[in-house]
Amino acid sequence: MRPESEKVNLLGLPQGALENFFAGIGEQPFRARQVLQWIHQRNADHFDAMTDLSKGLRAKLEESAVIRLPALLSEKVSNDGTIKWLFESGAGQAVETVFIPEPGRGTLCISSQVGCALDCAFCATGAQGFNRNLVAAEIVGQVNYANRALPPRANGEPAVTNVVFMGMGEPLANYRNLLPALDLLLSDFSYGLSRRRITVSTSGIVPQIHKLGDDCNVSLAVSLHAPNDQLRNYLVPINRIHPIAELLDACWTYAAKRANRFITFEYVMLRDINDSIGHAHELAGLLRGKTAKVNLIPFNPFPGNEFYRSESRDIAAFQAALRAQGIVATTRKTRGDDISAACGQLAGKVSDRVRNRLSEKKAKVATA
Repeated sequence: MRPESEKVNLLGLPQGALENFFAGIGEQPFRARQVLQWIHQRNADHFDAMTDLSKGLRAKLEESAVIRLPALLSEKVSNDGTIKWLFESGAGQAVETVFIPEPGRGTLCISSQVGCALDCAFCATGAQGFNRNLVAAEIVGQVNYANRALPPRANGEPAVTNVVFMGMGEPLANYRNLLPALDLLLSDFSYGLSRRRITVSTSGIVPQIHKLGDDCNVSLAVSLHAPNDQLRNYLVPINRIHPIAELLDACWTYAAKRANRFITFEYVMLRDINDSIGHAHELAGLLRGKTAKVNLIPFNPFPGNEFYRSESRDIAAFQAALRAQGIVATTRKTRGDDISAACGQLAGKVSDRVRNRLSEKKAKVATA
């Protein structure tokens, strides 16, 4: 039997890839649909449970494949019911996933990278640096784990009804693994989520927005956070590569490629930085007449940051100013901040690869 490290983890294979796997071991491709349902709908974690497969096929699978979920390191539960899980990602690294229960839905905020290289000024993840991309099995594994760990909803459906790629990392910077994960989330043979219940959030990698618009039909959220390039260059450094005009053009193109698409713009509210009525008017000028809405996010502090949350009255005034100019605007309710599970607070355990290499070079120079 092959060592575990050489076996294929079926957890991350969408239907097409799984059909190819079965063809490669001399089996009919339709077996892929059965195995997808066993893994993602019936929560099977070993092949002996797959009773509609022959013993011979189960033996083949045991020889060449595994169903490996992310290993849980810790769980924290907020006073408001929000749950934060810390999952091992190898070499002392870890990523965080957050489940937000609500009466009408259960939203899972998942990570796509170990850390993040984009270094947004107000985000705890970016402050940790970047180590590596998560593979598709590690991304989807967060959803699979949540559905196993949490009781089903009252109607018998899985606990997770909505998935947002708003955890650690920039999803569009891990495009190769993002697409198969989305395929699994959308497939009727696995999670069967509606495109409206899956949201990919991005800081603004314009070429990948265009690619996603062609490759997959899901909701798009854009971390805008500023109404002009000067301020956004400071808050979201990727703006220096893809400024606001270029980013918005990609957004409107994305919305136009499929029917009933709109863009959500995330806007973290930072006291005396981006929260004036003048900023609200600038923002409205960018979005007026477009298929867009604004989600205002009260800033959630983390150790070592330089920002403060806008006053509640200023957030309300900002929202009113947007609405007065015809912009759909909501304010996100802060959840899980007592366990550092709120928006912008996820940090996990990250050893920054770039910083480590620089330290190693400095050490070599010092000892030369």
